Amino acid sequence: MRHAHPTRPAVPEPTLTSDTHAPCRKPGPADAPAIPAQKTSGAPHGLPAFNTAAPGRAVELLLACCRSRRWAERIAAHRPYPTVDALLAAAEEAGYDLTGTDLDEALAAESSAPPHPDAPPAARTALRAAHAAYESRFGHAFVISLDGVRPGERLDAVLAGIRSRLGNEPEEERAVAADELRRLTRSRLAFALAGGLTSAPGNL
Repeated sequence: MRHAHPTRPAVPEPTLTSDTHAPCRKPGPADAPAIPAQKTSGAPHGLPAFNTAAPGRAVELLLACCRSRRWAERIAAHRPYPTVDALLAAAEEAGYDLTGTDLDEALAAESSAPPHPDAPPAARTALRAAHAAYESRFGHAFVISLDGVRPGERLDAVLAGIRSRLGNEPEEERAVAADELRRLTRSRLAFALAGGLTSAPGNL
């Protein structure tokens, strides 16, 4: 069954305290972000710090969320943002405007997070094999947003997602990956503004 190319939805108005986005407290092991995660250091967090940061520092934080430089520079150039919701909405809107080259750049920088160290050996082997099969078929790491998925269920969700999406045609999967990347970027940015991106674990 072929997936329809995602249409641009009305931009939702998230809150920073939403369970599906970023917690306002510093995350612990149970608050691991959707994978794959990227990390940065020395980047500003909090909306006032982001709005007043030097352009290079603002772009640094944005690139840690999505590795399209044009996307990051566009979002940084439109500061200041009046609210976190406005920034997240702008970031999502700009995600729909990625060119093919922008998307290639962003996907090429993604990496597959390893399973939790406590995962059973069989699960670790299965995950490595699934990621390898996906990357061989599509040429980039598997991208998925796990907002709302319990930490203990994430590995199974990733395995199921890879197995399901391996049957997609390349252009079909590219559209799915772009949609997942927009969701993941939004979550990363909300999490970063809450001060969590630099310390968030990347394991499942």
